[in-house]
Amino acid sequence: MTGCKSGLSSSLLIAGLALLGAVAATSGPASAQSVPTGPSGLQLPRFASMKSHPVNIRVGPSRDYDIAWTFTRSGIPVEITQEFDVWYRVRDSEGQEGWVQKSFLSGKRTALIAPWEKSGSIPMRARPDNPTVVANVEPNVQVEVANCDGTWCKVTVERYSGYVEQQRLWGVYPKEKYPVD
Repeated sequence: MTGCKSGLSSSLLIAGLALLGAVAATSGPASAQSVPTGPSGLQLPRFASMKSHPVNIRVGPSRDYDIAWTFTRSGIPVEITQEFDVWYRVRDSEGQEGWVQKSFLSGKRTALIAPWEKSGSIPMRARPDNPTVVANVEPNVQVEVANCDGTWCKVTVERYSGYVEQQRLWGVYPKEKYPVD
């Protein structure tokens, strides 16, 4: 689990209605080739990471809303799915969603090793074309992402650095090339 969960309230409905109004006001016709962006001008959805800890995730885009849960570790990857003023709606690797102030987020890319797997380990290779295993990494371990070519990502965890199949990471999209040229 990525954080402690607390009860949700009816303020979620109010937040949803406010957000629908904001989205309707900022939405315009999109061409088939356009990339969806938020008010910040950045692509939506996109991945980021938690800058610090602890960070409260709220049920709505304001400090007036209840805390849904708290991230207790910095660097955790989150997917930003919506923007509203200085508040970003984020999703964690378990699919839980809530709102956080953008000042608590970092553009530094991190990922979790196969959080959907309950046991086993994922091989980190010396190079994508080299079967030599540098380390075997357990599911849900947080790694720093240096780059991805659409199939493999170069990652670092503790003193180990190597390549992991991109499909085994939560924090990068399938076939995503990072950083963008």
